[in-house]
Amino acid sequence: MSAADHLAVLLDAQGVEHVFEVAGGTIAPLLDAIHRRGTPRLVSVRHEQAAAFAAEGAARMRGVPGVALATSGPGATNLLTGVASCHFDSVPAVFVTGQVATAELGGERDVRQRSFQETDVVAMATPVTKAAWRVGSAAELPGRLAAAFALARDGRPGPVLVDLPMDLQGADVPPPADDAPVRAAAPLPDPEGLDRALADLRAARRPLILVGGGVRTAGATDDLRRLVAALGVPVVHSLLGVDALPFDDPLRVGMIGTYGNRWANMALGAADVLLVLGSRLDIRQTGADTAAFAARTIHHVDCDPAEVNRRVTGCHAVDADLAAFLRAAVERAPAAAAAGGWRDEVAALRERWPDVAELAGVPGINPNALMHALSRASGDAAAFVTDVGQHQMWAAQSLRLGAGQRFLTSGGMGAMGFGLPAAIGAALACAAPVVLVAGDGGFQLNLQELQTVAHHGLPLKMVILDNGSHGMVRQFQETYFDGRYPSTRWGYSAPDVARVAAAFGIPATTVSRPDELDAALAATWRDPARPHLLRVHIDGDANAYPKLAFGRPITEMEPLAAPIPLRRGR
Repeated sequence: MSAADHLAVLLDAQGVEHVFEVAGGTIAPLLDAIHRRGTPRLVSVRHEQAAAFAAEGAARMRGVPGVALATSGPGATNLLTGVASCHFDSVPAVFVTGQVATAELGGERDVRQRSFQETDVVAMATPVTKAAWRVGSAAELPGRLAAAFALARDGRPGPVLVDLPMDLQGADVPPPADDAPVRAAAPLPDPEGLDRALADLRAARRPLILVGGGVRTAGATDDLRRLVAALGVPVVHSLLGVDALPFDDPLRVGMIGTYGNRWANMALGAADVLLVLGSRLDIRQTGADTAAFAARTIHHVDCDPAEVNRRVTGCHAVDADLAAFLRAAVERAPAAAAAGGWRDEVAALRERWPDVAELAGVPGINPNALMHALSRASGDAAAFVTDVGQHQMWAAQSLRLGAGQRFLTSGGMGAMGFGLPAAIGAALACAAPVVLVAGDGGFQLNLQELQTVAHHGLPLKMVILDNGSHGMVRQFQETYFDGRYPSTRWGYSAPDVARVAAAFGIPATTVSRPDELDAALAATWRDPARPHLLRVHIDGDANAYPKLAFGRPITEMEPLAAPIPLRRGR
């Protein structure tokens, strides 16, 4: 069969259900082969960055590598932000880019470009992938494609890019091996490290578990929930661990970090033993004062040893696949490790510092209260997807997720424009309604994908928090730049996104007052199977609080604590 047909068969065998793409000349043979086969389904988006984010959203929902295709030159370079997003958040994906014919490549010649749209995307992608390869011959092609899927899944997952010259796409190659994809078995964790972590939790007066995105990446959420129930230890989570435990789990505390729930950061500050599961402990989790964060016994479990004792030092390192660690821990877990008094102490902190009170008195709709109302109205949602900005933090602080609901956001890359295409990928992957929470700023970055939503009639419920600014940077300017707002308010504007949605044939509602909210949410969900956009006016001065005061310990948060001033020029 042709190499293009080989790829189509391989995708199907790997369990890929959707391939996201924008048409281009150097991938035309691949598009034709997938179309003729009928599976996977081609999903044409309007920008290659959206194709990459949609592949990421689909991969996060299903655990199968997401796939996006792009043509050579600008198509390939447009993918790179989404490729990097998969890399930083450990999402398995395979990106296939078309390339000019082998004979037209510049090779070692000292020229910028020999052929139209010839671009060395492999060199560009190498730092943000597990591997990036250009296929050099027909004989090499089957092995490279198979290896891409294996590598994307194995160990710490991530993206692989395969650059495929156009002439090789028609080359005659053997069909793919008829083998089901198998992930390599993870080695068992070191029993000594496991037993020491469990013993320290049991002996602690204030034990705590911190869950990061690695637990979900490892497919170990059920094992985590079993372990937590067995131990009775309270659990805090990072931004990427929001959906590790359902909201109503009595042991779920809340989100920690820069914009964490105040009570969760205070609980973390009081903890004497901390078990870290699949969190990188980057600056958004720990703050700049890593010495204060490290002032407790920490057992750090991660499949990537480079992530342990990197910023927060003195941790007991457990190099292990989280699924294997959690399965073993469930079998060996002592019962009732946490005293009821500690759990009562955490509950009292939560009662004292409720999320909706952080912006008490804000004019109009309280963003945290909005998230509670949105959660109550969205029981049919399979997932909540956010873009990047203040709305992302309000959502992570206050969404009330059910046991089966997912939370998807851009963590390491923090890419504005992620939300809408990732929600498209998620909705296609799960064939169920998905809620998008975005801001007016980030929503504009991939606004064109409303046509993808309309074309496929996707059940997306898009909730756009419109504060008339790039709010997160505006808040930063308020703190550090004496209230000067270039590019966030001054020089910035946004369209009425409800009218924009209507232009795409998508029903839309606008709400400005708290007493209008319930009716607007009911309208949003009137037909769960169809798209709807809800524009919510948020006061332009509303800040994402609490916020860790820069340079302070994690328990000291704005607006009650002041950040250490930045050094900057006059």
